[in-house]
Amino acid sequence: MATSISEPRSKAAIRERATALGFDTVGFARAALPERAGADLAAFLDQGLHGTMDWLARRAGERADPRVLWPDARSVVMVGANYGPAEDPLAATRRPRQGAVSVYAQGRDYHDVLKGRLKTLARWLAASGGAVKVFVDTAPVMEKPLAEAAGLGWQGKHTNLVSRRFGSWLFLGALFTSLELEPDAPEADHCGTCRACLDACPTGAFLDERRIDARRCVSYLTIEHKGTIDRALRPLMGNRVYGCDDCLAVCPWNKYATPTSEPAFRPRPGSTELADLAALDDAAFRARFAGSPAKRTGRDRFMRNVLIAIGNSADAGLASVAEARLDDPSPLVRAMAVWALARLAPERAWHLAPAHASTESDAEARAEWDHIPTSQSAMPK
Repeated sequence: MATSISEPRSKAAIRERATALGFDTVGFARAALPERAGADLAAFLDQGLHGTMDWLARRAGERADPRVLWPDARSVVMVGANYGPAEDPLAATRRPRQGAVSVYAQGRDYHDVLKGRLKTLARWLAASGGAVKVFVDTAPVMEKPLAEAAGLGWQGKHTNLVSRRFGSWLFLGALFTSLELEPDAPEADHCGTCRACLDACPTGAFLDERRIDARRCVSYLTIEHKGTIDRALRPLMGNRVYGCDDCLAVCPWNKYATPTSEPAFRPRPGSTELADLAALDDAAFRARFAGSPAKRTGRDRFMRNVLIAIGNSADAGLASVAEARLDDPSPLVRAMAVWALARLAPERAWHLAPAHASTESDAEARAEWDHIPTSQSAMPK
């Protein structure tokens, strides 16, 4: 049931309160999405472009319509928090001995930071009599189209939100309410003829403007994908061990962005040297990434990514690091250790292959050994 809002819970008061809680931008939208948002989602799923992210399909109806998710919803308060980096994110991809971690995952987990503040805002707003629900990227909510409708920015050709004030660097949260709030004007598309983001993708994941094949996206491959990664894609990943910022970082609108003032979003201390990351056992991984979004992959998938980066480093000095993981308890890690060693020290991999391949119990790890030439004369020169 809709509830009309009155002072002191006016839009101006809500905006002021949200800003006081640490949000950098606030907008208001109706609890509805443009038809194209639902149609784009349906096409994305029908074509299988979501890969193994089955959770996207399971609740697609709720995702496409906020009122299906929560029938009492009438308005959405969209909030954004600036996580702009102090350094060019692409600089990390030019340090082959280090692992490049996406800007969003370098600090504390934004889900925790934003949700706590949104809940505080929700309690304050609920005192006016309206019902509320809060969401931060963990429910079937299409935050980016809602943020565009609320005037926070527009969905760029890379499908992510672009802000004239904050460029590519906004964390988003949504507060659904039964209160009737006048919507703000939606933001217009300011991409023009620019295609910098599309051309920057290291794996060619963009099929067209605003059409992405997640199965080729480095963020999907390093975070969502659970198994081995296609051999053809591994060399294209470079040293990206968790996520990818390339399409975000090249956006011209970033010239207006400013580094975040939120300490929680700044990079945490800790080595990003590939040799150090490859030495992490499960306990050390959990300690190193406690409170970070990077913990969600678990140690084995993260180690898979690290070993791919080692294989791409062209640094023979890291071959011994890869070799040390050939007997790892995880078959996924063993498989990528074989690939990395074969890239950096093919002759050493050839010498080790007979003994390791004959005792390897995992089919995918054994398949990596099978890619190593059986005769020394066939080894790459």
